[in-house]
Amino acid sequence: MCRAGTGAGRRRMRRCMADAEPEGSGMEEKMAERLTGHTELIGLMAYPIRHSSSPAMHNEAFAYLGLDYAYLAFEVDNSTLEDAVKGIRALKLVGSNVSMPNKTVVGKYLDKLSPAAELCGAVNTIVNRDGVLEGHITDGIGYMESLRDYDIDVIGKKMTIVGAGGAATAIEIQAALDGVKEISIFNIRDKFYEVGEETVRKINEKTNCKAKMFDLADKDALRAEIADSYLLANATGMGMKPLEGKTWLPDASYLRPDLIVTDTVYAPAETEFLRIAKEVGCKHMNGFGMMLFQGAAGFKMWTGHDMPIEHMKEVLGIHYGD
Repeated sequence: MCRAGTGAGRRRMRRCMADAEPEGSGMEEKMAERLTGHTELIGLMAYPIRHSSSPAMHNEAFAYLGLDYAYLAFEVDNSTLEDAVKGIRALKLVGSNVSMPNKTVVGKYLDKLSPAAELCGAVNTIVNRDGVLEGHITDGIGYMESLRDYDIDVIGKKMTIVGAGGAATAIEIQAALDGVKEISIFNIRDKFYEVGEETVRKINEKTNCKAKMFDLADKDALRAEIADSYLLANATGMGMKPLEGKTWLPDASYLRPDLIVTDTVYAPAETEFLRIAKEVGCKHMNGFGMMLFQGAAGFKMWTGHDMPIEHMKEVLGIHYGD
């Protein structure tokens, strides 16, 4: 879920969260103005979750638009998940976000899954439509929307992506569903390699996209696949703590100036991968946009309103490349 990634972003987020201070902040007055007998509730179910900035992000957006909703975090793990989902129906919540360790488990308690959630085998957003609970996965939606926001059009083109974990799978599935023509997936031969192979199978069977799986150790294949790709994406944790300053990219010769380069990492805002891309002259984008737009997708499903993206970019200190 949303976490402010930079020091400035966290400071801005803390200012947004000032209403939560119990004394001397005008909380009682402001909350009394915001919460009514008609206020509708949206949740976030995960464990641990008290560190999340998602409540601050969504409640700031509700307040900015004057919407009568509240977003609260609930500590829910696998042992209490089924009862929590029943509570969505019983209490008529508008919906809920779902994070670890519940994303791959919650689907069996829901009535319907979106095509992307079904293919990914994971849910991060629940929508309550008159007692019918729908499961969605918005990570891939967030990534694809962030590309559009930065004037990057990968539809009908080829992308190469490194990674086969949860975020990578969501991106790969959504890209295929949205109309990317070809996807080459690279991963080391760890436990996620088989996940990547399964993702390739699903994409090839269920979409019009052509997908292929490669071992990241095969540097010749990596160079060849990047060479005729429009976009190269890092969807691994390489570059963030504790792997700051590291990248799987062998050297700058694998890139070219007209290649689009993206990273799902947003803390730090410039990874070693993006630093190299910048040196080569590639248009590049970090993970801030994906973080924002995955939240915005759920916001729209629940409220019918667009999240105030430009306002939230300012609040969260979001920027993409330079």
